[in-house]
Amino acid sequence: MEIILKEDIIGLGYKNDIVNVKSGYGRNYLIPRGKGVIASESAKKILAENLKQQAHKLAALKAEAEKKAQALEGVALVITAKVSATGATYGSVNKNTVADELQKKGFDVDRKIITMHDIKHIGEYEATVHFHKEVEVKVPVNVVAENAPVAAPAVEEAPAEAAAPATEEEAPAAE
Repeated sequence: MEIILKEDIIGLGYKNDIVNVKSGYGRNYLIPRGKGVIASESAKKILAENLKQQAHKLAALKAEAEKKAQALEGVALVITAKVSATGATYGSVNKNTVADELQKKGFDVDRKIITMHDIKHIGEYEATVHFHKEVEVKVPVNVVAENAPVAAPAVEEAPAEAAAPATEEEAPAAE
């Protein structure tokens, strides 16, 4: 079943796109909620005419989206989370958390345009912000433990490893 989307739906398409969906999804979800209409011949003609008339508006929206994307280009997030001894987070870091962190940095980004998997362990991840169907930005997200400083464990491990072989070398020399 062909549907003309009336709004952006992440994972399916963007506003004014014609997409093929299963008829149950179209009739029971998209059409009743006003997110799409059946793509009949007359609806396609109306869509084409509307797109011609709105071409300059769409260009302005894309330019605005590119401007927002450039502002967000160099941003990297560091999110602290409570972590168990195994490195698993209590709860998860999700797109709501990323949107809140971007808000704290002064970027007003709606959580609905962010896509990412829920993060359940410490480490480095990536969130994608979709400003426009042709404009998206990948934001690195680093999840660190709330209790432990990041640099300290790496510094402590290096001398411990260096000290261990020196002790083993000294032992045979003493014999």
